[in-house]
Amino acid sequence: MSAPSNRRSIFLGRMSLPERNYLADALRAETVGGILLLAAAVAALIWANTLGGSYEAVRGFHLGPSAVGLDLSVQHWAANGLLAVFFFVAGIELKRELVAGELRDPRAAALPVIAAICGMVMPAVVYFAVNSLGGGSLQGWAVPTATDIAFALAVLAVIGTSLPAALRAFLLTLAVVDDLFAILIIAVFFTSTINFLALGLSVAGLVLFYLLLRKGVRGWYVYVPLAVVIWGLMENSGVHATIAGVAMGLMLRCTRREGETSSPGEHIEHLVRPLSAGFAVPLFALFSAGVSLSGGAVHDVFTRPETLGVVLGLVVGKTLGIFGGTWCTARFTKAQLNPDLKWPDVFAVAALAGIGFTVSLLIGELAFSENPVLTDEIKASVLIGSLLAAVFAGILLKVRNAKYKALCEDEERDEDQDGIPDIYELDKPEFHLRMAAIHEAKAAEHRRLAELASGTHAEDDDPA
Repeated sequence: MSAPSNRRSIFLGRMSLPERNYLADALRAETVGGILLLAAAVAALIWANTLGGSYEAVRGFHLGPSAVGLDLSVQHWAANGLLAVFFFVAGIELKRELVAGELRDPRAAALPVIAAICGMVMPAVVYFAVNSLGGGSLQGWAVPTATDIAFALAVLAVIGTSLPAALRAFLLTLAVVDDLFAILIIAVFFTSTINFLALGLSVAGLVLFYLLLRKGVRGWYVYVPLAVVIWGLMENSGVHATIAGVAMGLMLRCTRREGETSSPGEHIEHLVRPLSAGFAVPLFALFSAGVSLSGGAVHDVFTRPETLGVVLGLVVGKTLGIFGGTWCTARFTKAQLNPDLKWPDVFAVAALAGIGFTVSLLIGELAFSENPVLTDEIKASVLIGSLLAAVFAGILLKVRNAKYKALCEDEERDEDQDGIPDIYELDKPEFHLRMAAIHEAKAAEHRRLAELASGTHAEDDDPA
């Protein structure tokens, strides 16, 4: 029997090629969506602070069939309807990470899971401490616990930092786990009275959705109407309707069978992600981020305990929670940091995770729904806290930008132009043979030059 291995595992190391390719495609869509999200947030702020009356009139306009309980405002449709698409994609991402990604191996999953949990607990602790000392409301403890991956990647795109794939994977996995716990928080703490009939019918619809998938039934015309019915029943049940989205996402198969180039989950995610990142989330931001940012409002953000707790939770709590959880995991387990990266890199990514835009705005609306004035102040604190986290992380990342570019160039180098980065061909026999031939040719050339320099090189016979 072999002895147990004491070898320390490397975290934030090189990913497998399929994981790297999937990550590149996912982050490319999220980055574009994040830039649109930034644009929508800026547009909402300009609209609300210049033509506030029309902004309130548009987002407060009601539409939808009242007979089935769906006569909702535009803002409500954006928060509960469009974000269901966002959480549907989050459910697929989570399922894929659990069966084929970073979370499939419990030992590998421990690091991002612990980091994400610490990154949600610490902001809540900071918020709780600030409001306990300042006499504020504790209802908003969950607001600073969320991370917005699209907004974070948009910041990276704007400041031009090329994070290595391992750091981007760490950030994405953190956000996936973060989304899971945010969904649980919404389901457990922000569900009021429950309509058990509507909830039961919604669950029945989910069961039917699952059975159709397992039977291999195909066709969007089957699943899209069923998904809309499930969402409508969940909306009427009292449970937040976005839960229906993540439940359906988790049901999709994300493992490939023989002969498949992509699993159903990957295929559907590829189709729906642009809708989520490019339309659903920016439109939600347009009708949720519009708050008055007068001098008095900004002053209130830093003096009122509820809003100050959100800002400090995002900027301080997120950074310390994620970095502390990561460091403790590496310190007390066999995990070891990739030697190409340093702890300041992890600290910068932890600071970047303090950008808590989309889900933080949603939780802020749910937590203070009975106090519209405080809701707007909480939204302002989310915007300011996310901006401060972005600036802080951007400065930290810029310091190491040259190192990141060198690592990315190594990851992308493809000298033989076969579409596979050379670093992933190190284990191929033909790669070793090719490299050995190159080295032998170089050695022979060096020997020839040395012989010429010493005058011992044999001359050709004189035919005369």
